[in-house]
Amino acid sequence: MPTLERLDELTQLMEHGVELYLRYSPGPVADAQHASTDHESGLVMPGLSANPMRVPAWWSLPPEDWLARRICQYLRELREGARPWVLTGRVVDFGPDNEPLLDDVEPIAWLSGELVRHAHQRYRDRLDAGRATH
Repeated sequence: MPTLERLDELTQLMEHGVELYLRYSPGPVADAQHASTDHESGLVMPGLSANPMRVPAWWSLPPEDWLARRICQYLRELREGARPWVLTGRVVDFGPDNEPLLDDVEPIAWLSGELVRHAHQRYRDRLDAGRATH
């Protein structure tokens, strides 16, 4: 599986019209061996949990800002040994955080550490990162 090194590479990939998702995990090989589990209930879910990458229609800032925000939502997973990767698949249901659950998963690319660092910097520089909604 290729590795994306720059945020603009991810932006270009998004322009191909395929619905892409982001997942933090040990990777597609490990994920193929076990299903996603709801950590609070212990229930096995019918697909892999993933986060949609599509830029919404209301987003008027550059798409790189949206992607940086999406990448940064689960950075704590890196400390737990997970790696970020991009995938596509068929949505079969939704998880406890309303995240899509995918089957027929097709791995697309890893995100490099450099890309994640750049996304984190962009997120902090260009958006009000961590601001509460109230």
